[in-house]
Amino acid sequence: MQYDEHLLRLIGEVLVEKQESLRSKLSDNTAIQNDIVNLAFAEEVIALAKNRLSAWRNEQRADEAVWVERSFEQYPHIRLHGGVREDDPPK
Repeated sequence: MQYDEHLLRLIGEVLVEKQESLRSKLSDNTAIQNDIVNLAFAEEVIALAKNRLSAWRNEQRADEAVWVERSFEQYPHIRLHGGVREDDPPK
């Protein structure tokens, strides 16, 4: 499914609003278990988006001495796990 830029921006805005709402419930001590799980999910998605943006910005500065995250295509023996690269686990 394709998403246009406007929809993606709205999804991001709604996700951040939901994160703030869930954090407020947690700080008010009114959060239920589903709120805690949903907050963890929202924060993971936001962290992954920040990670991708940082990697993209680093790619744009290729002429400078910056660390750049490499993808599966560049290093097929490394898998992406939640935005963090890890070597394949032992079998």
